[in-house]
Amino acid sequence: MNPTQTDTSLFKRLPLFERLRFVLVETSRAGNVGSVARAMKTMGFSDLVLVAPKCGDPLADPEAVAFASGAIDVLQGARIVPDIQQALDGCNFAAAVSARLREFSPPVWTPRAFAAHAGSQPEVRAAIVFGNERVGLPNEIVEGCNILINIPANPDYSSLNLSQAAQVLAYEARLAAVGDGVDQRGVGFHGETASVTQVDGMYAHLEQALVAIDFLDADNPKKLMPRLKRLFARTGLETEEVNILRGIASAILKARAPR
Repeated sequence: MNPTQTDTSLFKRLPLFERLRFVLVETSRAGNVGSVARAMKTMGFSDLVLVAPKCGDPLADPEAVAFASGAIDVLQGARIVPDIQQALDGCNFAAAVSARLREFSPPVWTPRAFAAHAGSQPEVRAAIVFGNERVGLPNEIVEGCNILINIPANPDYSSLNLSQAAQVLAYEARLAAVGDGVDQRGVGFHGETASVTQVDGMYAHLEQALVAIDFLDADNPKKLMPRLKRLFARTGLETEEVNILRGIASAILKARAPR
C-alpha cells in the first residue's frame, strides 16, 4: 500500500490547511469521530476521511454530533471509504500515528517534524492516519506509510485518546502553517506610534518635572534619565501615551510653581 502518485503541481500553491487530510481507520466510537472533527476545525482543517468505521453511521450519530459541537460542517463533510487505498487517493505522503513502535517501521518522526515537513514543502499533499481506539493501526498500514508519528509523552503513561492525538497533530500543523506568533489584531487599543521628536520632547519635559520635585539632582544626574529612556524604549510608546506622560509632567511643574 502506497499513497497515490498524483500530479502534485495542482497543490503547489495551496496552503497546508487544504493539503492535509485526517484519516480515521475503523473507529469504534461515533463520539470520537465528532471530537476529531472539532479538534480539526479549531485549528483550521476540514478534510476528514473515515475508513470502514465500526460505529454505524458516525456522520449522523447523536453522540458524534454532540461531540463535534460547532464543527458539524467538518463532520458532515467527512467521506466514508472501504479501504486505506481510497482514503489516501490524491495524497503523496502518508503518516501513521502510533504510540507503539514496530520492528519493521518506517522512519519515526515527532508531530513537529512532520508538521515542519508538510508545511515547508508546498508540493506535499499529506494524510495523517489514526487507528482504532483499542487496537491501533494494523502493521500493514503502518509499514505502507512514509513515516510513523510518535507523540512524545510520559513514558509511564503514554496513552492519548483519538481526539487528543488528532488535536496535537492539528495544533503542530497550524503552527507550521501560520507561525507561532499570537495574532493581536483586534485585541485592545492600538494607537499611533510616537515619533522620535515626540518622545525626545517627553523626556525633556519629564526631566524638568523630576528636577522640580527633587527626585533628580540636575548637578549630579548619574544614570537616571538613560535608565528611564531604556525603560520606555522597551514599551514602544504611542502618541497618546507620550501625551499622558507630558500631562503628568505639566501637572507636577504646575504644582511646584511659586504662588
